[in-house]
Amino acid sequence: MTPEIDPIPISAIEHYAYCARQCAIIAVEGVWRDNVHTVRGQTGHRRADDSSASRVERGRQVLRAVPLWSERLELTGRADVVEVDRSGNIFPVEYKMGVRHGDAAHLQLCAQGLCLEEMTGQHIAQGALWFAGPRRRVVVDLDDELRAQTIAVIGQIRSIMLQGTLPPAPNDTRCNECQLIGYCMPAVVSKPGQIIAYNQEVARCES
Repeated sequence: MTPEIDPIPISAIEHYAYCARQCAIIAVEGVWRDNVHTVRGQTGHRRADDSSASRVERGRQVLRAVPLWSERLELTGRADVVEVDRSGNIFPVEYKMGVRHGDAAHLQLCAQGLCLEEMTGQHIAQGALWFAGPRRRVVVDLDDELRAQTIAVIGQIRSIMLQGTLPPAPNDTRCNECQLIGYCMPAVVSKPGQIIAYNQEVARCES
């Protein structure tokens, strides 16, 4: 009998795309710590998170902080913005405070589109990413390739949650920007010779 797990948060897709171990620490261990990047993101999302700010803009109804779910994919979360044009076409928009880093945002946006398709019965052909750093809006085609990649990542996250174990620590340049470095301890678990240097870094970060 397959063990039951809670629905996968859509936000886990971005965490997994950044680092599988980070995703597992958050999803399996239930650990979360803020750093300058997460606080900046929370601050920048305040308008998108305010559902009372929904209104009509540029001929489209703009809905904010829209709850999302998919029974088929066992996903849950919310969209920063969902736009609905005069023809009833639905268009998810994901807000990012910085600039593009890899395909994480595309996968997260596609997952939102898949949820909206199940919820509304409509085909969601496109979405958009808004990058606050360069103040640029990028239209994303939710094509078959992106959908397949997204579903594959969801399956990989589900496997991690079912196994209940942490993947190996990468101990590379990503770790320096990760808010969970003090819990993950990549230098300790990956390269024991770096224990002293890592402990000094932890002391500096926690001071």
